[in-house]
Amino acid sequence: MKTLRIGFLLPRTSIHSGNYMCLVMRALAEAGADVDIVYPVDHPVDVSHVRVEHDLYVLRKMSGLAFSLAGALHELGAAVVNPYLVSAALHDKIITFRILQAAGVPTPATYVASRAEELAPLLDAGPLVLKPHQGAGGYGVRIVRSAAELAEVPYDRHAPVFAQRYHAPQGRDRKTYAIGDQLFGVKKVFPPRTEAEKRGEPFTLTPQLRDIALRCGRAFGIDLYGVDIIESEGKPYVVDMCSMPGFKGVPDGPALLADYFYRAAERATRGEPVAQPAP
Repeated sequence: MKTLRIGFLLPRTSIHSGNYMCLVMRALAEAGADVDIVYPVDHPVDVSHVRVEHDLYVLRKMSGLAFSLAGALHELGAAVVNPYLVSAALHDKIITFRILQAAGVPTPATYVASRAEELAPLLDAGPLVLKPHQGAGGYGVRIVRSAAELAEVPYDRHAPVFAQRYHAPQGRDRKTYAIGDQLFGVKKVFPPRTEAEKRGEPFTLTPQLRDIALRCGRAFGIDLYGVDIIESEGKPYVVDMCSMPGFKGVPDGPALLADYFYRAAERATRGEPVAQPAP
């Protein structure tokens, strides 16, 4: 039986022994797979030597050299979780939310502009949430209620201004994680301040939230992802979607992920699609 080879493209912060991806890699090695860290590296990479050497690549880093290497490997025919083009789309909130809206996913009204002050007329209908259009993890998120606050938003002529209608959340955020055919709900405080708040509290997904989460996965053709949902005045809104979240709060998360990657690598060796999204 062929030994599966799985390569990981990680942030530098993910190579420490306590990180959940290290636990995933350890579980894969114990299951008999050959596991390599393709990135980060401590030496120059000869681009002409980049080639497909693994049955499956796991892309955890959505920017920088790791992301570019994933794109090069994709063009060379590599199987990547999640596919490079999907990860690239999910890295850009403008693309992400247009795809979600087209799929009928409930989202806040979403706007883009060249400069923050151009959004001022929209404040007549209520506050806006401004986010980096390629940000993640809640960094740089701010609620704006007045034109004066808009004027304080840093101007970057190289980046669009991404904004969504603010809906005051009722209770904690409903984080939904998909690992293959399993969905997990975790209530979390935003922004989290303690390790306990980062782990959150598991909860049972309602049929409505399950349907929304599955609709998100189908929109991108993937079955490994995270969706952030808030509930406001009795209505759910998807406010973010991530290709490879941290899965904190998912019971036995590292073991489930290791099993998912192992099975995905097996499918890749058979020439089958890595993801098996719900019909």
